[in-house]
Amino acid sequence: MIFKSLCRHAEIGANSYLLETSSARVVLDAGMHPKHEGAEAIPHFEMLEDGSVDSVVITHSHLDHVGTLPLLMEGQPQSKVFLTQETADLALALLHNSVSVMQSKRIELGLTEYPLFEHRDLDQLKRSFERRSIERPFALDAAGTVRGTFHDAGHILGSVGVTIEAEGKRVFYTGDVNFEDATIQKGAMFPEEPVDAIIVETTRGNYVRPPDYSWDNEEDALAECIARVLARKGSALIPVFAIGKTQAVLGMIHRFKRQHLIPRKAPVYIGGLSTKMTLIYDNYSDVSRRRMPGFDFLTDMEVETGDRRRRGPIPFISGCIYVLSSGMMTPKTTSNTFARLGLLEHKKHGLFFVGYTDPVSPGGMIRAANPGDAVTLDPAYPPVPLRCEMRGFDFSGHSTREAIADYVCKVRPRKALLVHGDVPASEWFRQELTRRLPETEVIIPVPGDAHPI
Repeated sequence: MIFKSLCRHAEIGANSYLLETSSARVVLDAGMHPKHEGAEAIPHFEMLEDGSVDSVVITHSHLDHVGTLPLLMEGQPQSKVFLTQETADLALALLHNSVSVMQSKRIELGLTEYPLFEHRDLDQLKRSFERRSIERPFALDAAGTVRGTFHDAGHILGSVGVTIEAEGKRVFYTGDVNFEDATIQKGAMFPEEPVDAIIVETTRGNYVRPPDYSWDNEEDALAECIARVLARKGSALIPVFAIGKTQAVLGMIHRFKRQHLIPRKAPVYIGGLSTKMTLIYDNYSDVSRRRMPGFDFLTDMEVETGDRRRRGPIPFISGCIYVLSSGMMTPKTTSNTFARLGLLEHKKHGLFFVGYTDPVSPGGMIRAANPGDAVTLDPAYPPVPLRCEMRGFDFSGHSTREAIADYVCKVRPRKALLVHGDVPASEWFRQELTRRLPETEVIIPVPGDAHPI
């Protein structure tokens, strides 16, 4: 069995990997790099001969794991795409939204190759979907020589790691994983049998969590910040990603209101893609493995949404909680516009980050700024002074580096392939695993290089 990274860059971005046996080829994920445009955002699919792939496994529905699936399938129309039912629904909603985003970028940035695929292509893509449940083995090729099994990854709704067995070898791909229970998601349930190789995410390898950290205490601290803003007649803006983070924050706000940590009548606004994704979460409230089972966000709590029931844009008024995308406050998104048009420059308001922000994104620049500094939220507009209350919280959907390293040591692989991490993060894992597992070959794959398993 051979492993090859199809990533364009050895970092977090357009995740895609190839597993090749003597008789079959399986591609793991097909992501789009969120920081690049055009060809630079696409994995090296040209390394795959047309019609050569038996199947594709999609571990979850975030853009950096599924965003270029339609492009991969253009050259591999015979392939089956294996994923969970939840991921199928979320991924299609995300990809339709991606078409709209690319259509806008074609005009705004002059990217004539955009959109890279059309809405009609997604209707064709859907016919290739093979929906599978966790812990139920399935064949990944027509002859049944390669077997796969999904395991709950605890990252977002429908996320999985996958065991792949072929030619007497067992390989495990973690995808994005969180071993801890969070607001909505229960922690991952991964197998602990020995494996020949593990393909493991290293996202948080360069992050040291404070020893006194607890998720519940972090939630309580966010509640205190929101309550303080509302008490002074301000509004709280919480930038979020549409899948996972929106629903987690809504779950927190529901608890805050129920326990009288914040005013029960404070209006909560979400909008756009977040509304569509939250509806999908609600569709699986009774059947998915999650905390708060049976709880429907859009019916069991009072949320103002940007759907057809409320015409016009989301109003910016005082005394409200705005849970708006994007999480990094990318220009032209709702969170960016709200911050630029009044929230950032007034002391009564609050801006609270609940996830990762790239340092060069508007969100990252705000987090690095000092009170009073002028921040460029959108190059098309003048900078805005930072005067509102601002704070970041650690509600990551990724496990700590220590938890992931502990898991790798449990399965004692002969080879550990370190993926989905920037250089310092992957390097921490390389050193840690080499120290703890001296008989394991630890590899940071270079895109295109072949590694026997």
